[in-house]
Amino acid sequence: MNRPPFDLEQLDHVVLRVRDVPVMQHFYCVVLGCTEERRQDEIGLVQLRAGASLIDLVSVEGKLGQQGGAPPGEQGHNMDHLCLSVRGYDEAAIVSHLHAHGVRVGEIGLRYGARGQGPSIYCLDPEGNRVELKGPPLAG
Repeated sequence: MNRPPFDLEQLDHVVLRVRDVPVMQHFYCVVLGCTEERRQDEIGLVQLRAGASLIDLVSVEGKLGQQGGAPPGEQGHNMDHLCLSVRGYDEAAIVSHLHAHGVRVGEIGLRYGARGQGPSIYCLDPEGNRVELKGPPLAG
């Protein structure tokens, strides 16, 4: 099998089609610690910095979002989940923080990720997208 003429480095960005950009931006910035990097209101795009990666929020009402069809809802989502690596992973502190912000916490357990097997917590953003907060790999 031929290898491609390039090497993949990391996840660059994830694009979420959303119904309510301000509510989603509050969740990703205030609750999870992203920062606004860039916005293009004329096409309905807000780009948030998440460590070395970006999370793009695209309004379903904007120029870009209208190209994707129906908005996310109970019967369908635009993705299964996104996973964010967490430095300083402290399960109790993270769960407490999420609960303090009214965030619904899901399954907690050990899962395999880009850096190996390690702890993680699933939660839901305000529009029902699953977000995995992934701790460091287990030693050994």
